[in-house]
Amino acid sequence: MKIAILLSCGALPLFPLLSLGDERTVADAPKAAAVSAEGVSAEGEQGQDPAKKTPRPRIDYQMVKTMFGNDPSAPAVDNPSTPEKVALGKALYHEKHLSKNGNLSCASCHDLATYGVDNKPTSPGSDGKNGERNTPTVYNAARQFAQFWDGRAATVEEQSVMPVINPVEHGLADEAALVAKIKEKAELVDGFKKAFPQDADPVTAANFKLAIGAFERTLVTKSRWDEYLDGNQKALTNEELAGLKTFMDSMCTTCHMTRLLGGHMYQKLGLTKPYTGADTGRMQVTKSEADKHIFKVPTLVNCEKTAPYYHDGSIATLEEAVKHMAEVQLGQQLTPEKVASIVTFLKATTGKLPEEFAPKADKQ
Repeated sequence: MKIAILLSCGALPLFPLLSLGDERTVADAPKAAAVSAEGVSAEGEQGQDPAKKTPRPRIDYQMVKTMFGNDPSAPAVDNPSTPEKVALGKALYHEKHLSKNGNLSCASCHDLATYGVDNKPTSPGSDGKNGERNTPTVYNAARQFAQFWDGRAATVEEQSVMPVINPVEHGLADEAALVAKIKEKAELVDGFKKAFPQDADPVTAANFKLAIGAFERTLVTKSRWDEYLDGNQKALTNEELAGLKTFMDSMCTTCHMTRLLGGHMYQKLGLTKPYTGADTGRMQVTKSEADKHIFKVPTLVNCEKTAPYYHDGSIATLEEAVKHMAEVQLGQQLTPEKVASIVTFLKATTGKLPEEFAPKADKQ
């Protein structure tokens, strides 16, 4: 009788079942995740130069679907979408009047034309002082299990007002100050009336959260990675599949799983090499020493476009981020070839921006 071993991280499997009757050992489990003896080998590839052809990796496609096929388990929210609510949320998202000095909007840091970030290590607030953490992308944020690097908000609705009343960011004193600011703009008041016609006084902080949330829930990208997971096994090139195999073999799946390659769990920074930074991460929320240096695992989807990296924006390039993360989280020294292979895969997750926000060059 063959006995199966399953290595896992939380509730999600890291590697496929490996039978003890097999010649492979538990140490070979990472390879078993990507290469199946009876593996599915997708035929064909896009744009391949025959002179530089990379062999098509044999991928256990069903295992890939198990590990990456689903979105993170995002909290359920009672916020049905309407065109009026989304339109109001979009207007509020871009409204600089809703800041202390009238010079900062959500879009100032979360630029929708640059994949929901500003590509700065940290971002300046209304008074010009920079915050302490790197701006996370707003694209696909609603699909994640928590918001912010420390998970202090569960949903995009809950998080929407927090930067507005943060003294270092938009700088308004409180939710009452936000409502007062909104009422100074007739077009915003009219938008609230259209979005919440059932309310006698629709201009409220609660409705602000619902409108912003409804808009941010439309900010979703799809890529060839999604096409691959949805059944088109020819969507990724041989090089990209080789990168996926390297990603799995290198144990990147210890933290980065689901369709978003993250956004589904917390993890301690410095699993194998101690992190000594001043930012204590989730401990600032829970006040528990057990949560010191624990952060939300970020999505890697679109990461090609969202440099610099890490919670403090301290890593400039994607190659450097892959190399450094392997060292501090996995205890591995990846070769330049393996780093390049993983980066090739990650670039396949870059999705198409919504047409209304895409730069003109991308629309042609």
